[in-house]
Amino acid sequence: MAGLEPAPTAGQLGQRLSVLSVNGAALPISRILCLGAHSDDIEIGCGGTLLKLLDERPGLAVDWVVLSASGERREEAQAGADRFLTKAGERSTSVLDFRERYFPYEGAALKSYFDELGTRSSPDLVLSPYLRDAHQDHRTVAEIAAATFRDHLILEYEIPKYDGDLGQPSVYVQLSAEQATRKVALLMDTFATQLARPWFTEETFRSLMRIRGIEAKAPDGYAEAFHCRRMVMS
Repeated sequence: MAGLEPAPTAGQLGQRLSVLSVNGAALPISRILCLGAHSDDIEIGCGGTLLKLLDERPGLAVDWVVLSASGERREEAQAGADRFLTKAGERSTSVLDFRERYFPYEGAALKSYFDELGTRSSPDLVLSPYLRDAHQDHRTVAEIAAATFRDHLILEYEIPKYDGDLGQPSVYVQLSAEQATRKVALLMDTFATQLARPWFTEETFRSLMRIRGIEAKAPDGYAEAFHCRRMVMS
């Protein structure tokens, strides 16, 4: 299979249906919008998917938005975009300074920013945090993204954390072993400020991709997973 497919029910095993092809057969993708509340969210949640899409379709346009990063974290946010998007064509990177951990209380300002973003970006695919993520900043971004890009395909990525909020995803992106390894290497090389955190390890990121790879029956054993609240097929 080329890219994304829904999680099967018990009666659908062996009868999988590809609903989105990264080669554009079912749904052409020419522009992607990546949304992250913080520096490293995008790279952790969907870095492998971006590497795969750009491997298979170099030159894709990407809009990359990180809503809260300052100091070294701002530099890392910019470096993450630069390193993960080496094969992108047209691209824009925005790193903003909304107050971390206070997004629910910055709702009006965030909504105004997204209103403006919606007028200048018309993506075929939006990669966003998960609506039921335990982190309040992630949830707020997911809520406003869904309201802003209601006519677009939105896939909500997952981020491992202490809260144990990964849930049961509905969409999987199969990754090659090389893409999984490249994602982990880029994470470890880019985000030096996070290396002291006990959860920010190669094992964490590789293990989650391995589990999702089992669920997706990925040929190389690795995948990233997403939640999709609505997909319209015509």
